[in-house]
Amino acid sequence: MAGIDLQGVTFTPVSPRLVSARRVGELLSGLVALAVLSVPLVLKLTGVWSGLWDWVAWGLPVLSLLYSVVLFALIPRRVRAMGWAEREDDLLWRRGLLFRSVTAVPYGRLQYVDVEDGPLQRRYGLQTLTLKTAGGDDVEMPGLPRETADHLREAFMARGQARLAGL
Repeated sequence: MAGIDLQGVTFTPVSPRLVSARRVGELLSGLVALAVLSVPLVLKLTGVWSGLWDWVAWGLPVLSLLYSVVLFALIPRRVRAMGWAEREDDLLWRRGLLFRSVTAVPYGRLQYVDVEDGPLQRRYGLQTLTLKTAGGDDVEMPGLPRETADHLREAFMARGQARLAGL
């Protein structure tokens, strides 16, 4: 972040609906992890793996549950940390809580802009915009409303073509 001048830059946040989509995703993945890590406990309780230490049998599901609860609780703050800012020559993408990052994507280096969505994103009317650059540093911008993602895709490609035409 030291190399990018953020003086006077106003970031546009991603949609708050991304919180709900991420929570559903975390709930599903947390349940799968809990089920998998509960197998040793089930084997211990049924007598199949009676030699397994109790603290391991109970500890794995408990740690999985605690980890999922912490991730679930951090989702709103992580989503609020995401945002973008359009500048004259580049786009800035901001993300991260503990390890913050601001990525600058020059419009002239854009190769193509991809818009995609999965089942959860479609349910909440969101899309992910991926900026593919000539240097190979791709930037994914999740949590954009469909209309915003379509508008940004067209705007970024037009700016990218204009910058390439000037070379």
